[in-house]
Amino acid sequence: MEVTTRLTWNDENHLRKLLGNASLSLLYKSSVHGGSIEDMVGRCSRQGCTITMAYIDYNMIVAFMLGNYINLRESSTEPNDSLWFSLQKKNDATEIETLLLKTAPKIIDEQLVCRLSKTDIFIICRDNKIYLDKMITRNLKLKFYGHRQYLECEVFRVEGIKDNLDDIKRIIKAREHRNRLLADIRDYKPYADLVSEIRILLVGPIGSGKSSFFNSVKSIFHGHVTGQAVVGSDITSITERYRIYSVKDGKNGKSLPFMLCDTMGLDGAEGAGLCMDDIPHILKGCMPDRYQFNSRKPITPEHSTFITSPSLKDRIHCVAYVLDINSIDNLSSKMLAKVKQVHKEVLNCGIAYVALLTKVDDCSEVLQDNFLNMSRSMTSQSQVMNVHKMLGIPISNILMVGNYASDLELDPMKDILILSALRQMLRAADDFLEDLPLEETGAIERALQPCI
Repeated sequence: MEVTTRLTWNDENHLRKLLGNASLSLLYKSSVHGGSIEDMVGRCSRQGCTITMAYIDYNMIVAFMLGNYINLRESSTEPNDSLWFSLQKKNDATEIETLLLKTAPKIIDEQLVCRLSKTDIFIICRDNKIYLDKMITRNLKLKFYGHRQYLECEVFRVEGIKDNLDDIKRIIKAREHRNRLLADIRDYKPYADLVSEIRILLVGPIGSGKSSFFNSVKSIFHGHVTGQAVVGSDITSITERYRIYSVKDGKNGKSLPFMLCDTMGLDGAEGAGLCMDDIPHILKGCMPDRYQFNSRKPITPEHSTFITSPSLKDRIHCVAYVLDINSIDNLSSKMLAKVKQVHKEVLNCGIAYVALLTKVDDCSEVLQDNFLNMSRSMTSQSQVMNVHKMLGIPISNILMVGNYASDLELDPMKDILILSALRQMLRAADDFLEDLPLEETGAIERALQPCI
């Protein structure tokens, strides 16, 4: 008879993501294999990394992860890295809290005891009971401590990771940094409250990943992969309308303090792709949302929806040149000329700018171990240096991302790159706002000069 886990598909999926898409193999189930610690350790010794899970009730799981179940009866057991976590179901969502400790698990009086600095912090007791120290429950955001009855205890072998938990520690640190970036962006306010929302223009060749970047940002804040903006190919542009996208913090959350403005892709051929004469109007805020692009004819003041007196909030505050990192070295002379033409208009308007290099293959190689800066091996790549020379963009403003394209699940490493890029764009926009002339910042409510 096959032994099945008590884990739901959704909970197992959350766990696998937490562990870097590792696979789980059930080794022990207390209701099937016997409830004693001897039974459990006998089945789980020398199996590599294991997760021991206690199901407190139908909505709460407490678990810890060890490098190996060995030598638990030796009195001189040295503390080892262990990962502790809780899964709690709240409002149809699963919340995971994690904690990294160095603990020394032992079998004492037929109980599995985990100690930290000579203090018992966790015990699997007889009669389907566990004990949790207040320090553990506080860090895992559990609303109880002390002894508690559990419904079931299961142990899984974790396959696809190293026994020393180094990969897991990096994933946990990545999740923590990702959450700090999310908090920073949620708390962000544009410089001096001159505008309520920053407008970021995404411009670049067809198929470079402009629409995909918006989809990726929205996916992170919604907690799952989404695809609101239709994505094109590297041959023809799917984006035929100018779109000004806001992003909500969750499906029913408030709008975040930025907008991503998506354009038709640039095309090296004459009379194809985004019309170059549209660029000044977009930058100055004269083009309305959902305007239908015409590659051969720019918008004019005679157009019924043309914004003749745009205010500061209508203008572009930061431009992101979106470039496929795999195609930068092979840009045609005509495409390069168009990119430089756009850049000339951006410089004339005094608008902040960054470069966004997309389609990075391995996001984990881009960042240093602290996730704060790009690794030297990435910043010295020919593509980065070419963009630096081509547009004069400081290397600190040449950003790398791997957009969500064919992915089904979010990845914390990808999230970090996407959120770091977005934060850098917001900082660049703040520099633009801070540098505005005093007469302009003092007359925000006044209309700007007509955009004709």
